[in-house]
Amino acid sequence: MAVTLTEAAARHVSRYITKRGKGVGVRLGVKTTGCSGLAYKLEYADEIAPEDMVFEGHGVKVLIDPKSLPYIDGTELDFVREGLNEGFKFRNPREKDRCGCGESFRV
Repeated sequence: MAVTLTEAAARHVSRYITKRGKGVGVRLGVKTTGCSGLAYKLEYADEIAPEDMVFEGHGVKVLIDPKSLPYIDGTELDFVREGLNEGFKFRNPREKDRCGCGESFRV
């Protein structure tokens, strides 16, 4: 079981944590929502909870709650710039379908 980050994602997270002045990494999970049933949730984490699964890539910690891990195991978190837009992109091999608006997915 693993969740990974690209170098670009790790650089972005590291810069943001430095700018914030605090943080141990990012917390990645899923929530029930949208057309297809699940959506990613990503937030900066200031502490590691006892139940968190911790993965590390390029010096950045990714914290996952055990309930979310079966849906996102194998996911690669990337940070991309496309034209004037930039943001995190999730490459999840478990995704079977994604809704048309891109907000949610199904495994």
